[in-house]
Amino acid sequence: MAIYLTKDSRVLVQGMTGGEGTKHTRRMLAAGTNVVGGVNPRKAGRTVDFDVPRGPNGRAGATVAVPVFGSVREGMAATGADVTVVFVPPPFTKAAVVEAADAGIGLAVVITEGVPVHDTVAFTAHARRRGTRIIGPNCPGLITPGQSGAGIIPADIAEPGRIGLVSKSGTLTYQLMYELRDVGFSTCVGIGGDPVVGTTHIDCLAAFQDDPDTDLIVLIGEIGGDAEERAAAYIRAHVTKPVVGYIAGFTAPEGRTMGHAGAIVSGSSGTAQAKKRALEAAGVQVGDTPTDTARLVLATLAGPDPGRDVTHG
Repeated sequence: MAIYLTKDSRVLVQGMTGGEGTKHTRRMLAAGTNVVGGVNPRKAGRTVDFDVPRGPNGRAGATVAVPVFGSVREGMAATGADVTVVFVPPPFTKAAVVEAADAGIGLAVVITEGVPVHDTVAFTAHARRRGTRIIGPNCPGLITPGQSGAGIIPADIAEPGRIGLVSKSGTLTYQLMYELRDVGFSTCVGIGGDPVVGTTHIDCLAAFQDDPDTDLIVLIGEIGGDAEERAAAYIRAHVTKPVVGYIAGFTAPEGRTMGHAGAIVSGSSGTAQAKKRALEAAGVQVGDTPTDTARLVLATLAGPDPGRDVTHG
């Protein structure tokens, strides 16, 4: 099992023929992702050949020919695609996501950084009405190790396993995956650090709670906003699996944006300390550093029954 992305997912790449789209399409193919097409109206009808490097599940040494379609709708009709990964510049991201949602795609993974917040508000609301799940924007995407990856998360830093990971931070996603690589993950989701995102901590918590092959959930948050406090309330009310957390930004100065557009605090609102207190009050173990967080995960899994239900609150 996995959440949102499996070995059967059929993936389009909007912006595949651009520099970033080309580079990461090659990496997705090396990860074993079933990339079935690209989308670029100006290059429709062409085929792009990818020399796939050696990866954990890819076709090393093979040349994979990927067709380019003029629209998401055309690509879906020709290939049965159910996922799109968006590598489109910020001014055009809204139109790309709206196009994908109108075509009926099930999942749109928006990697683009610097998308105007009012555009994100508009396209996430539109996608919700159309039944399309958005991950991102400004995110690394998601990966189900050993099966498929949609985005830019390296495929060779973790094995399949029974930990579910949801994170605002791409870099911390990679670090926790690497530190827990020998234990492995069911799915890792980088939801993005913008003030508005299409998929939240709560969405992923609910999906991991329902996934029979996820035994423990790692939640990575950061300063700014109240997403982690809301996640804590959800955990208390609905999550029975053990949750281990980490909050980035304990030393961030007040009023300063730190890396992500959503990572800004004002007074006592949105501080790392406040988020840690809320999570701990819900029964979540919170690490002081990423390495300490990994240690807490290992200690929990080494308990008498790592698959046990834990009542929070």
